[in-house]
Amino acid sequence: MNYMLLVYLDEQLALTNPEDVPKGCDGLAERLMESGHYISGGILHSTSCATSVLLRDGRRMVTDGPFAETREQLAGFLLVEANDLDEAISIAGQHPVAKFGTVEVRPLREVPKFFPI
Repeated sequence: MNYMLLVYLDEQLALTNPEDVPKGCDGLAERLMESGHYISGGILHSTSCATSVLLRDGRRMVTDGPFAETREQLAGFLLVEANDLDEAISIAGQHPVAKFGTVEVRPLREVPKFFPI
């Protein structure tokens, strides 16, 4: 089964103490590639680069910045294949951000494949 590991951290910590924040995942992606668990991953730019899009009553609203104000911000993700939730949690626990931020583990729902007619 595929799991999305959503990596959250306090951007202010990254800005004020950049030496305390890993620049990547300390080789975790490489280890997951070697073990066959890695599907994809990425590191996001800060929320100052974000644009939010909403559609209400047929009108599109575009705003700069994230949609919600939170203590931690989405910083990146890993998409992994794991046998079960316990294995996905074990992988998430290896991420260096888990020591001071949050790594949320969510299973992906299968989406039926659509073929053009």
